Amino acid sequence: MGKLADEALRAAVAAKGHWGGLWSEITDALRDLPREDRVRLAGALAERYHSLGEDSDARRNLLTLIDVVAQDLPGDPLATERLKELERIGGQHSVWYGSRLDVLAEAELAAGRALPPAVVAVYRRSALEAYRAPGLTELAGRLTEPVLNVGEEWAEHAMRHDDGPDGPWHALLAHAATATASKPTAKWDKRARALVDALGADRVRAAVLPWLALVGRPRTFPLDNGPYGPDVNSAYDPYNANALRGLAWLLSLLPPHPETARTLGTLVETSLRKVAGLGPRNPKVANAGVVALARVDSEAALAELARLATRVTYKNTAKLIDGALEARATALGLPREEIEELAVPAYGLTEVGGAELRLGEATAVIGVRGTRALLSWRNAAGTPVKTVPAAVRRDHADEFKELKAAVKDIDKMLSAQSERLDRQFLARRTWTYGPWRERYLDHPLVGTLARRLIWTVDGTPVGFADGELRTLTDTPVTTGERVELWHPVDRDPAEVVAWRDWLERHAVTQPFKQAHREVYLLTDAERATGTYSNRFAAHVLRQHQFHSLAAVRGWRDKLRLCVDDEAPPATRELPQWGLRAEYWIEGEGEEYGVDTTESGSYLRLRTDQVRFYPIGAPENSAHCGGGEYRMWLRDGEEPVEPLPLTDIPPLVLSEVLRDVDLFVGVASVGNDPTWQDGGPGGRFREYWTSYGFGELNQSAETRRALLERLIPRLAIADRCRLEGRFLHVAGDRHQYKIHLGSGNILRSPNDQYLCIVPKAGTGGSGYLPFEGDRTLAVVLSKAMLLADDLKITDPTILSQL
Repeated sequence: MGKLADEALRAAVAAKGHWGGLWSEITDALRDLPREDRVRLAGALAERYHSLGEDSDARRNLLTLIDVVAQDLPGDPLATERLKELERIGGQHSVWYGSRLDVLAEAELAAGRALPPAVVAVYRRSALEAYRAPGLTELAGRLTEPVLNVGEEWAEHAMRHDDGPDGPWHALLAHAATATASKPTAKWDKRARALVDALGADRVRAAVLPWLALVGRPRTFPLDNGPYGPDVNSAYDPYNANALRGLAWLLSLLPPHPETARTLGTLVETSLRKVAGLGPRNPKVANAGVVALARVDSEAALAELARLATRVTYKNTAKLIDGALEARATALGLPREEIEELAVPAYGLTEVGGAELRLGEATAVIGVRGTRALLSWRNAAGTPVKTVPAAVRRDHADEFKELKAAVKDIDKMLSAQSERLDRQFLARRTWTYGPWRERYLDHPLVGTLARRLIWTVDGTPVGFADGELRTLTDTPVTTGERVELWHPVDRDPAEVVAWRDWLERHAVTQPFKQAHREVYLLTDAERATGTYSNRFAAHVLRQHQFHSLAAVRGWRDKLRLCVDDEAPPATRELPQWGLRAEYWIEGEGEEYGVDTTESGSYLRLRTDQVRFYPIGAPENSAHCGGGEYRMWLRDGEEPVEPLPLTDIPPLVLSEVLRDVDLFVGVASVGNDPTWQDGGPGGRFREYWTSYGFGELNQSAETRRALLERLIPRLAIADRCRLEGRFLHVAGDRHQYKIHLGSGNILRSPNDQYLCIVPKAGTGGSGYLPFEGDRTLAVVLSKAMLLADDLKITDPTILSQL
């Protein structure tokens, strides 16, 4: 047995923690030895165990062998060492089934001791990921306590309600954890209803909603993160994720409540937030939230679905949301777009952008400013006060809580509706006058956006000012038949300028660019190329920023990985026009870890052509790392040529190119002020310089035209002048030039680069006629700073002056 122990020790060293495949024959052979031989062998192995270093993988492997050999033998060799190893395992996300670490758990259970909760969680997670490991799966099935995995704040709060294996709360949580399908079955619902009835719907809602509000918070204790794996500490525990799905379904069985819809909507968004190396945290939980919202028959649930439809970009979840809204539209006999309009609630607003609510002797005042809702207070005498009256917190706690939640809902919905309206230019949407006034102009929430836009009523452009729809000459328009959203592409330049003057005269800040919207007309170069535009080719973009922005704007894009694979271009389908737009891109670089993330996705992209095809044309694709795009033809399909740019409607061409310009303007490495060294190996220095100080694109030209109007009104007007591509600012220390495209700065003498990194939320430079142009706000804030450069105190900036 001593010699056999030595051979087993050598096997433990060689196996390196893997007892699968042929190695399993060793464990089988040792387990099949006669009982008396196994007693002697277990003792010999235990002696050799202590000859190995404490951190040795072979020591852990040998411990597994000892427990295999000692199974059903008297005594418990190395019990203390085994418990120490289990505690180490408790800090991991999972164990590989081939390591056979389930043997350690079986030995501990056979000794009559329960596994620590953190260790139970590891084996449960491992069983969900394991393949061909019936022993591990069977072990996890016997680990019924605790009812959820520890480590997540929401789950630990939920388990404080756990009333033991025979209690109703325990039964409810255990049933929630069985939600492993894509949607609940009738049998699952029947059991869930019985559990809810035993506790009471109000008690269940009061408990579950606070649990779900904690989802996504940092873990209560971290897990060891492997060097190449995903960020498991930011992901959901997969065992608990099933319980989250069950709790979402369960909420949909309760009587409708506004807080239920709100919580489910937040759960969807939280579950789709990206995790490094993984992607969305847990799409299955997000989908369960959508399924639950679709099952709740309430205005609040429909509103959440409509809001999520404008925000969710993950394909499968977005498809579920679309299906839920289509089903609701079919049930009501209305078009889908009308359902989205009717789904927007007022959130307690009693007039466009405002409401007052009495809480005892105090008055709460809600007012919408831009895309934010503000909550203020007046006391019994009607005098404004800066803080919430103590009597409100004391005597009206529930109403105050709901009021704060409504303000947050307004903020979310305003942002969602602004994005939806911005996408209406390509939707070819028209309205009849009466429903349009009800759903847009006079709607308490949407009206705060609609009244800052330009519309056409029976072909006449109108804006809202002084309580009325008015023409350019301020003539009131009180009725009509057909309403459309105004776009500058087909308007005379003089009319566009006149509307810009009108907005400034009436101090209207549009929720997004409309009167100042960039218009992209065909160039001579594009007429020469015929079927493609090179206007936005040869740029270097940050891939993940581009990917997120493309999704928000309705484009479909596949992340490029540094592998031998192909991918289609970024595409936007335009079903109302029968067209598909393509932006050709490829991964940039080839050095793993320098040009890629740890998970292998490219950090940067290079850009190429913009093309248009009929919407049903076969898809193009190219190697992720670069190469020629080819059309994939299946089942006898014929190749389809790209459409001539002259055949593309001017509105479609302009809006698509505007999207692409936005991608470049936001995601280009050239607008990063810290990249003056040219990035990795300095290989982007030429591009960074040409982009950061080169010719202006259409967005920057629009910015320049606006600055010509704004600068004379600024307090620093005498220190500023526009010249070519730059805003020149005269400081006391130096002369400065701020590039209107990138916001980068050159200072005298010799045009030395000055790096100033703007803080998040930079802005506040007075009236602007539209929201959303961060670069404009950055240019203005830098001008304000540099015009009074003697007052600069930031040491990083001072060291460059």
